[in-house]
Amino acid sequence: MSTATLTPKGPSTLRGARLPKWSPYAIAGGSIALAIVIGLVGGLHSRVQWGLIAAILYVVGTYGIASAVEGKRQARDRIATSLVWVAFLLAVVPLASLVWSTVVRGVKVLDLYFLTHSMGVVADTEPGGGIYHAILGTLEQVGLATVIAAPIGVLTAIYLVEYGRGNLSKAITFFVDVMTGIPSIVAGLFILSLMLMFDMQPFGFAGSLALAILMMPVVVRSTEEMLKLVPNELREASLALGVPKWRTILKVVLPTSLGGITTGIMLSIARITGETAPVLLLVWGNAFINANPFEGAQASLPLYIYQQYANSAGSGAAYDRAWAASLTLIAFVMLLNLVARGIARWKAPKTGR
Repeated sequence: MSTATLTPKGPSTLRGARLPKWSPYAIAGGSIALAIVIGLVGGLHSRVQWGLIAAILYVVGTYGIASAVEGKRQARDRIATSLVWVAFLLAVVPLASLVWSTVVRGVKVLDLYFLTHSMGVVADTEPGGGIYHAILGTLEQVGLATVIAAPIGVLTAIYLVEYGRGNLSKAITFFVDVMTGIPSIVAGLFILSLMLMFDMQPFGFAGSLALAILMMPVVVRSTEEMLKLVPNELREASLALGVPKWRTILKVVLPTSLGGITTGIMLSIARITGETAPVLLLVWGNAFINANPFEGAQASLPLYIYQQYANSAGSGAAYDRAWAASLTLIAFVMLLNLVARGIARWKAPKTGR
């Protein structure tokens, strides 16, 4: 066989034709433009419908163009990527729209006066008033719930991970799973039944007890997962040096997982901050400032929002106050999430180079 037959006649490549990097943007722009045309011609006035049509056109257009240029195998990969992006946008767009609507409507009356005054003698139909009493009530109720739920949840998780064996551990795990799915109104009804048994009047601490019930399983689950991430080699090394197990947990396991545990607690606080049903049943609300959570009705931000909107008839001063309080609540929850991220990054295990 001659060498001429072994030499390739031209350059060979293992890669076929590829779409340019800007092609997804071009397809998306064309899909949006075509969806607007279809919406106008078809008489569709909802932008949500336009968006859904654009999403369908984008997926179909991506598959068709990629099949023609790159082949069906690469087209299937691109359509999977397109579906991921469409799902991401379907999740982000309503969230962004909600935040934007809250900001636009909430800034009308949100100022220093609004944050530092209560409703007092201001009627719901009159302008003025503020949310100081509601902020104070929320901080006290959520703070007391955290003081109750966080230690119990962390200690329960430590037992399940480090000591839990047998039927007792299985029973605790089962009840934690059940409590995770309990509706907030059920927790409120449970505390309300106890209050009726002892002939007690509504007060802030009752709401804290219901919030603690809702918070506890979240703390247990998040702490449990963080403790399981601690390598067993650290435990074994400490035990091999003769350190008792309780001291190993206290000095090795907990410091290693402290960032994740703190993050879980902060996120559970954010989860219960917006609960309305237990507070509505147990606290009742108060237009005046009540700094004592153990006596008398007390306000909270979620309850304040509900009451103001219920008395606003869709417009007026109460309507603006409801949106301003909603914006304050969103900012508070966002701040808690940012603090949780900061603590997680600060307490994350440092790896040497």
